[in-house]
Amino acid sequence: MKRLLAIALLAMPMATAAAAQDFSVDLGLGVTGKPVYPGAEDAEATPWLIWRNARFGAAGEGEKQGFSVSPSFGMVGERKPEDDAALAGTDKIERAYELGGKVSYGAGPVTAYGSVRKGFEGHTGLTGELGAKYRTDLSDRITLWSGLELGYGDSDYNNTYFGVSPAEEIAREYGEYKPGGGINSAAVKFQARYAINDKTAILGEVEYGKLIGDAGDSPIVQEEWQPSLRLGVVRRFSFGF
Repeated sequence: MKRLLAIALLAMPMATAAAAQDFSVDLGLGVTGKPVYPGAEDAEATPWLIWRNARFGAAGEGEKQGFSVSPSFGMVGERKPEDDAALAGTDKIERAYELGGKVSYGAGPVTAYGSVRKGFEGHTGLTGELGAKYRTDLSDRITLWSGLELGYGDSDYNNTYFGVSPAEEIAREYGEYKPGGGINSAAVKFQARYAINDKTAILGEVEYGKLIGDAGDSPIVQEEWQPSLRLGVVRRFSFGF
């Protein structure tokens, strides 16, 4: 987590100087309930580091109209053989940090977006999302979003989390499995935000996703359907340059 924040702090001034004179972002902490690993049947509760609504230009709660570009960061927790019985015989995967960019296009209440990130340490592949969401303002304080999202990983990324190498003990039972790159997940997402004041808000998310393609066919996948639930508190930070 410390390394991800360090990357963010280093990248923000460079991106800001090149693209705009103002930058705002929602940062916060919360808890997420999600599968123990991508493809697991059992779930666990883990900390949620929130990075949302990063944008160049004047800060505001409304969706930005037209095209916009912002940084995109991600983190994937480590995966150990002892985390789940289905992982017995697999190699340990270190925590991965991801750095990249996001392009969005807003038209009224609809926003379409695409992101791509490069991984470091745990995986060194490319991953990202492609999706769209619809905004509904229930009141001055309550905002809802509903959307669809596709997840992508190149062959390096998919091999890291869904592949089985000949050297792993699990290969004795299932054999080698080497997934290719491509779309690896599809999800329906719902988000809700309750504004406590102009800068602080409670954020909740429900996601119901499914592993598809080569990822869904992996022998370590116990359950293709992957629901998750998140709840946290965020605060908006604005930087002028």
